[in-house]
Amino acid sequence: MGFLKRLGWYLVGLSIGIVFLAFFFKKKSEETGTSFCYFPNCRVLKDIRSKPIAFSANEKDTVRFDALETNIQSVLRDGSIDFGKSDTKSEPCKTYFITKDDIELQLKNCPDRAIIEKVRDIQD
Repeated sequence: MGFLKRLGWYLVGLSIGIVFLAFFFKKKSEETGTSFCYFPNCRVLKDIRSKPIAFSANEKDTVRFDALETNIQSVLRDGSIDFGKSDTKSEPCKTYFITKDDIELQLKNCPDRAIIEKVRDIQD
C-alpha cells in the first residue's frame, strides 16, 4: 500500500475519532454542567460563583437589589477581570475588579465567601 493511501486512511480514522470526541464531550458538558476552565479569568470567576455572595455594609444602602441582581449574576458569569487593578496577593481576601458592558464590580474573594464592595456604572 502506498504512502498516500495510508495517509488517506489515517486521516479518515482521525476525523471519525475527532467527531466522536467532540460529540461525546459536548453531550457530557450539557448533562453535567461541566466546563473546561483553564484560563485565569475563568478560574477566578468560577471560584467566586461557587461561594455565597454578600454585599458590604456601606454598599447595601446604595444598591437596588432587584434591578442589579441579574446584572451582577451576568457579570460574574461572563465578566472580564482587570488583573492590573486587582490585588491578588493580599491575604486572606483578594480584591478583584470585574467589568462587563457598563457595570464594574469591586469584589473581595475570601476563602468562605465573596463580598461585593462597590457596584459602579461605567459611563463612556
